[in-house]
Amino acid sequence: MKASTDAPTLQLRDYQQDSVNAAIKHFRSSQQSAVLALPTGAGKSIVIAELARIANGNVLVLTHVKELVAQNAEKVGLLTQAANIYSAGLNQKKANGKTVVASVQSAARALDKFNQPFSLVIIDECHRVSNEKTSQYQQILQHLKKQNPAIKILGLTATPYRLGIGWIYHHHYHGKVGNTDNAVFDKCIFELPMRPLIKQGFLTAPKLFDGLSAQYDFSQLEPTESGEFNQQEVESILNHQGRATTAIVKQIVQLANVRKGVIIFAATVRHAQEIIGLLNKLIDNAATPTKAALITAATPHNERDTIIDAFKAQQIKYIVNVAVLTTGFDAPHVDLIAILRPTASVSLFQQMVGRGLRLAPDKADCLVIDYAANGFDLYFPEVGQIKPNSKSVPVQVHCPVCQFANTFWGLVDNDGDIIEHFGRRCQGLMTDEANIAIQCDFRFRSKACPDCGAENDIAARICQNCNSTLIDPDKRLKQVLQSQHHHLFKCQQMLFTQDKNCLVIQYIDIEGNDFKQHFKFDTSPQKKAFYAAFVLSHTRTPGMPHPKYDNVGQVLADQLRFRQPDLLLLKKQKQHWKLVDLFFDYQGKYKTDFS
Repeated sequence: MKASTDAPTLQLRDYQQDSVNAAIKHFRSSQQSAVLALPTGAGKSIVIAELARIANGNVLVLTHVKELVAQNAEKVGLLTQAANIYSAGLNQKKANGKTVVASVQSAARALDKFNQPFSLVIIDECHRVSNEKTSQYQQILQHLKKQNPAIKILGLTATPYRLGIGWIYHHHYHGKVGNTDNAVFDKCIFELPMRPLIKQGFLTAPKLFDGLSAQYDFSQLEPTESGEFNQQEVESILNHQGRATTAIVKQIVQLANVRKGVIIFAATVRHAQEIIGLLNKLIDNAATPTKAALITAATPHNERDTIIDAFKAQQIKYIVNVAVLTTGFDAPHVDLIAILRPTASVSLFQQMVGRGLRLAPDKADCLVIDYAANGFDLYFPEVGQIKPNSKSVPVQVHCPVCQFANTFWGLVDNDGDIIEHFGRRCQGLMTDEANIAIQCDFRFRSKACPDCGAENDIAARICQNCNSTLIDPDKRLKQVLQSQHHHLFKCQQMLFTQDKNCLVIQYIDIEGNDFKQHFKFDTSPQKKAFYAAFVLSHTRTPGMPHPKYDNVGQVLADQLRFRQPDLLLLKKQKQHWKLVDLFFDYQGKYKTDFS
């Protein structure tokens, strides 16, 4: 790819040109697929149009909804010759030309139409691309590669992360690892945060609040392995908080009196139907002709188009939706976003808020109310893991080996100091002797291989060094507990006390029984033994420096730094029990089953 000498008729913003330059630089020296991460409202369609203008050869732009097909084709026409469109929803099916903009659904059903060689394929909203070979995107990409094995692949998205999968790229140009297992793209080559766009006036300033009059309590929900919440559990919580829904909708209507467009994100279809019913009653009583509408995945396309057109024309003030209007929807006048659904994804949260951040005449700000208490920082990107609990916030943890500044979920005190983090492995990139980028091998939390001693991820089943099968904790416990000399101690509490110059760690189980550890601080070896036997395993902030403990009093004052284990495996000696192993973050059957 090289820059065209023809001057564009539309001037790109500085960051848009920077992203284009990043793509040019990358593809001049690499065949790796790439990602540009630009916030919602940053003008991705302008970047796509400029890339189409300067590209040598033909360009195919793919996206998942007809609205984005039309929008991208329009912007291409502003910067270069008009694009051809292949989209059943738009009643246009031209698959040849310098630039073709197509819906992925239509293109996948007519691969034989796309037989001209393309030099570049651009995928808008590329976080939707799956690795599955049978997916529509992969079918199209494989077909295009047959026509031109050297085709360049570029994705654009505001949220380069998917629940249940993680980052959509292998590594990032800032020198960090992304997804080492199932990334769709090779490298993120450009990323722009949201804050500077707001500061420079390119996006509307959001005013973010938690629920003001009422709020749902979803704090007991646990996300599945894919990062989603169980819909039945969500429904159950909502069924017991009906009064909250009434109070929330009343407040939304009151706040909307001075607002132009309102989008409400509901948790389930039943929840959305309840909201729309309350809205219509309150609107009818409010002496206003403005009505509310409901859109779900089951809403027919023609009806959905009619509702959206009326909303954009401000004939409808409220749209209630269930996981529909998060991407591919552009209504700049929206100035009130009400989030009534829980999510474990920062990306999804940012997508919802992004619906209200586009600029519009006489629009000073966008009011965003999180009635589900999701607790995300709008300006902070994805951490790369599912949020472990509602109190977790992104924290920065430096690797003691390579000094890379990792971003993990963690807990902080009132002063903002880290009291716990949940990171596992350093995400920094290093170079080996052959100057190849490799991931730093330091692990903040790990599981040792019994055969070779190598450190592995705490969830690993195969040793990454010798390929030995790692012992499943439940399998090991079952084998050990068959011996009468072992006891599994379920820890309910961990207490720190002092006995003269001796530190006593007392573990108490569910039945009130206790087990004690004793540590002396008289000599330097004793202090080192305490660090090796207790601090390293119990610390809430592995990899981060701990104070030097010279006496028991210092440990007692610092005891909040240490986490208690879930289980202790004890072995009977002649006069006492001996600690064999500790289990932290344990989720197996022995947590509740002692038989």
